[in-house]
Amino acid sequence: MSTPLRVGIVGYGFATSTFHAPLIAAVPGLALTAISSSDTTKVHKDWPQVEAESSSEALFARADIDLVVIPTPNTTHAPLARAALEAGKHVVVDKPFTITLAEAEELCAVAKRCGKLLSVFHNRRWDADFLTLRKLIASGELGEIMHFESHFDRYRPEVRQRWREQALPGSGLWYDLGAHLLDQTIQLFGMPEAISVDTAIQRTGAQADDWFHALLRYGERRVILHASALVPRLGPRFAVHGTQGSFIKYGLDTQEDALKAGARPPAANWGHDPLKAEITVWAQGERTSREEYCELGNYPAYYTAIRDAIQSGTPNPVPAEDAIQVMRLIEAGIASIRERREIPFA
Repeated sequence: MSTPLRVGIVGYGFATSTFHAPLIAAVPGLALTAISSSDTTKVHKDWPQVEAESSSEALFARADIDLVVIPTPNTTHAPLARAALEAGKHVVVDKPFTITLAEAEELCAVAKRCGKLLSVFHNRRWDADFLTLRKLIASGELGEIMHFESHFDRYRPEVRQRWREQALPGSGLWYDLGAHLLDQTIQLFGMPEAISVDTAIQRTGAQADDWFHALLRYGERRVILHASALVPRLGPRFAVHGTQGSFIKYGLDTQEDALKAGARPPAANWGHDPLKAEITVWAQGERTSREEYCELGNYPAYYTAIRDAIQSGTPNPVPAEDAIQVMRLIEAGIASIRERREIPFA
């Protein structure tokens, strides 16, 4: 049996306490060893067996850390990841990868120079609905997809006092939720021919965009990506229409809410979505519809694949090159907003 990989996490905010620490602890072969935080008592309260360091520098200097996870404010991703790589650590960075495309490309080059794995936590590749939709599209049952609509809407009318909602570089929904939706789209269809994006600040007192609407063009296919913080009555999460059929799914993947509530994988029925998807197919002039449960969501699969990539050389589940493509679209979206036009890709 391989020696467990010893993992250190930078910071103990929402992303660490809700996602990374529980998921790492759930994966055999990974040992959550240390967390850096300015409030070490908070770390020990939740994870008494984990050592607490007062700074990222102290964490990176530890010889017993193999993998460093960076779920910190977006503006810190690039400098922290670079320091961890140059300290000889494998690195996982939360999404969005960086603030700029140039930073993302530089980190990729640093990782190659240092000979270390660099991955980005695009966990929503393992959402129950997305796993189901990806398999359904690959089967050809829906025919050629012509209209793909993906919403990540919520009702959060109160502006929270947190960095994600402040007027800072990399804040707002386009960076936060846009990164998820863009990554899922690239996984299904590759890079588009062009993108146009509109954003707005709609809530009273908000400082960063809390609404966006993106249109991606793939030949005659159109992809609509949308997110809002002001949707009291939620519509479909996915509305996908092909030349032979449609896929409609309401409700978000349940894993985030389960983690927030304190559930930990591998709990019974982990990743189960109680809301069924509706699949409609036309064949020989007749329409048939059915409702199906989605496949089980599986966020722990990301860290299982990270473990195997480091220990056994299997593929990186989300290589930096994938995240660079997401950053390319995020920056193109920013240019589209600024210039009020569609941005083409070669």
